[in-house]
Amino acid sequence: MRAPDLIEDGWCLESAVEYHALNPETFEIPDEGTRRTLRAGDFAKLIFAIAVEDDEEPIYERMWVVVREVAGDTYFGLLDNAPDIDENDEFWIGTELPFTQEHVIDVQAGNEESRDYAARTPLRSWPRD
Repeated sequence: MRAPDLIEDGWCLESAVEYHALNPETFEIPDEGTRRTLRAGDFAKLIFAIAVEDDEEPIYERMWVVVREVAGDTYFGLLDNAPDIDENDEFWIGTELPFTQEHVIDVQAGNEESRDYAARTPLRSWPRD
């Protein structure tokens, strides 16, 4: 399974671990054990770099996803909020995307509603090959 790529997909994920290593006092993340043990229905907050047309630099947004599936070291989640940017052709609530524990900046335990949401068919699925 390939990771999202800024050029190919128009977005990618930033490493929470790298952000924390650069600024451990001000950029806290959950411990590795917590980040590695998410279950379907749990919430994970990620940092997205999103390409913007006619702009050399991407914009960055923190958004929540609901864990849909755990496949080895990879999570598949459903985007749970809409990006703030207007020029968005890639992300909609319910879009499936892959991530790992490295990308998680915050977590919240799931509930019955989020587990139901995680079980639904994604608006757009991420390729598994």
